[in-house]
Amino acid sequence: MDKVRIAIIGVNNIGTVHATYLAQHQIKNAELVAFCDHNVKHLATAKEKFGSQYKFYSDTDEVMKDPDIDAIIIATPHYSHPELSIAGLNAGKHVLTEKPAGVYTKNVREAINVSHEHPELTYGIMYNQRMNPVYQKARQLVQSGAIGELRRTNWIITNWYRSQSYYDSSSWRATWAGEGGGVLLNQDPHQLDLWQWICGMPKRIMSFVSFGKLRQIEVETEVTAYAEYENGATGVFVTSVTETPGTNRFEIVGSRGKIVIENNQLSFWQSVVDEQQWNQEYKGGFGEPEVWKIDVPAVWDDQTGHAKTVQNFVNHIVDGEKLVSPAADGILGLSISNAMYLSTWQQQWVDLPIDEDEYLTELKKRIATSKSKHDGQQ
Repeated sequence: MDKVRIAIIGVNNIGTVHATYLAQHQIKNAELVAFCDHNVKHLATAKEKFGSQYKFYSDTDEVMKDPDIDAIIIATPHYSHPELSIAGLNAGKHVLTEKPAGVYTKNVREAINVSHEHPELTYGIMYNQRMNPVYQKARQLVQSGAIGELRRTNWIITNWYRSQSYYDSSSWRATWAGEGGGVLLNQDPHQLDLWQWICGMPKRIMSFVSFGKLRQIEVETEVTAYAEYENGATGVFVTSVTETPGTNRFEIVGSRGKIVIENNQLSFWQSVVDEQQWNQEYKGGFGEPEVWKIDVPAVWDDQTGHAKTVQNFVNHIVDGEKLVSPAADGILGLSISNAMYLSTWQQQWVDLPIDEDEYLTELKKRIATSKSKHDGQQ
């Protein structure tokens, strides 16, 4: 395949972002050919903005049947991501889904299993922050052993400020039936993915999730979670949509070094001697290992992550380039957020991997009492 012909499903908000760089031919070997949205007003807006030379569908079934469409980008509300992914894969389309991979791991796993039945197709997820060289360098430092054995991770990510007006903008937002969660499911999927991508999956979670705190919504606005890893390392994840000014600071501490990521800058300190070795050998009372501050080159423009993710997706289809964000990875960060909800609902530790049926049972209880239904657009 020399050129990948792409349709965007869901053309409001983030779908328009993807359409813009595709329409401007910024993605090599790719062509935007169609838009799909059940809201005819959104389609009319897209036609006015991008031109009438594209195909415009109000029914996803028509997209799946179109032989002139090779791939779809899914930019719809969260619950529909696995459903549309399965439909696309079964129709022979390559699929790139927006985050999160879904609302609960059980149906995401179903989509992943379908993708295994179609190894000739590419199934990716829009984890555009994996294109950030700051996080790529952090992952390299951790996985290469440069910081030694993992000891502690702390991520404070509270610069997601959202007003009541934002939540009132769509009937599906911030409801269990329409969105399936709040800050963990809408704003934090990138951080939860990066957390496990860089540091690995924790073995269990204890969390304290506040639902509807300081906002008139059903879902969570603030979270403080505590994680434990297999080797005894610990982690803390703090997030909120009600703080201003907010903070985005990620610390990773190992037995031989520390990484701090803040303001899109990576700082790295490395001990000359591993702490465990120093502790065993040092006999001088007060003292600690010599530490070097090391400059690590990592520059991020903070603008092109979406386009780079789509280019990687297209390259994987065309010439087999390694896929940076396979959709199968989407279940990992989602498992962490599902565990955080379940821990709060049950007021206890939750082991990973979670009991998927148990989580879905608890989620359905919230959906049953949800006051709003989604209108189908992101």
